[in-house]
Amino acid sequence: MDGLAGQSAPIDYIPILIQLAVAVGFGVTTIIGTHLIGPKVRTENKLGAFESGVEVVGNARQPFSIKYFLVAILFVIFDIEVIFMYPWAVNFREFGMQGLIEMFVFMGLLLLGFIYIIKKKALDWD
Repeated sequence: MDGLAGQSAPIDYIPILIQLAVAVGFGVTTIIGTHLIGPKVRTENKLGAFESGVEVVGNARQPFSIKYFLVAILFVIFDIEVIFMYPWAVNFREFGMQGLIEMFVFMGLLLLGFIYIIKKKALDWD
């Protein structure tokens, strides 16, 4: 060998370029296709603002409670907890007692955070 071990040749990137071209082509084809074959009825009712099944009332810039976003962020945090627990559960036997102790520490910290959230009444909607 001429010292090229471990180096990539431009031909090695062809599968990536093909996948990228297919992805972009699918997106462009879908957008153009739906525009061409989709319905073209434009009524005042159809073009009106619509939010989660409820007709919009009032100004969009009026302030509202941040509780919804707080609960959503807390849900994401506790959802990430499950993401960390899954690989641990799969490899439970390999980790042994040290892995069990580490998971108890992790769960204890999450429990402390959950108790803090409840004490601050962050999950109350009123």
